[in-house]
Amino acid sequence: MPPMVTVVVALLAGLAAGAAARPLIFARAVPRGEPNRTACPSCATSYPSPGLRGQLQATTGRCSSCGSKTGPAAGLPELLTGASFAAVAAAGASGWASAAQYWLLACGAALTVIDLKVHRLPDILTLPASAGTLLLLGGAALAGEPGSIWRALTAAVVVTAVYLVLVVAGMGMGDVKLAPAVGALLGWSSWTSVLWGTFAGFALAAVASLALILTGRASAKSRLAFGPYMVAGAVVIFSVGM
Repeated sequence: MPPMVTVVVALLAGLAAGAAARPLIFARAVPRGEPNRTACPSCATSYPSPGLRGQLQATTGRCSSCGSKTGPAAGLPELLTGASFAAVAAAGASGWASAAQYWLLACGAALTVIDLKVHRLPDILTLPASAGTLLLLGGAALAGEPGSIWRALTAAVVVTAVYLVLVVAGMGMGDVKLAPAVGALLGWSSWTSVLWGTFAGFALAAVASLALILTGRASAKSRLAFGPYMVAGAVVIFSVGM
């Protein structure tokens, strides 16, 4: 398949994945301890409305009945997933290991929207993200793709242990549950990737935190949604093949 066609197909697949994740994001983007949402907060209309039309209307970020804002902003999860899928395809990714990348990005995009909104990473996304990444890397090992499943498994354990230790410093358990996916993806390539990918996550978070403080949108004591930077750091380093 020509490179440009591959990128377009990946973009469309990403848009579809983002749209499919929208109801889950709507349901789970609530403060910890509150029940999941299933309907519009303003008029109690079921979200999304039944059928294809209801699914398409949901992408506008507004209730199909009363027009009030519901769920993520219009096109946000769709564009986030579509752009990340297209970037991976443009880097020439292919095979089972690349499928692990796409899977982590699909889960990661939904987690990003939720984490930025309510500072939590729900189990319904973190656990499948880690399990799916490990299974797809297992497929890569069976297919004989370059990489090491044993190093991936070891890295998953090591990175998870590091994040678990950081819980005492304020790291959330959601980040710990996402760590196996990040560690495994990076470990598939090399221990250098594990080091740089983990560092990249913290570096991106530090830059974002500094930018928020300098623009007055946060203070030194404000909480930072760390999940998005974990995923971004891992995928960037994996893509460049360090």
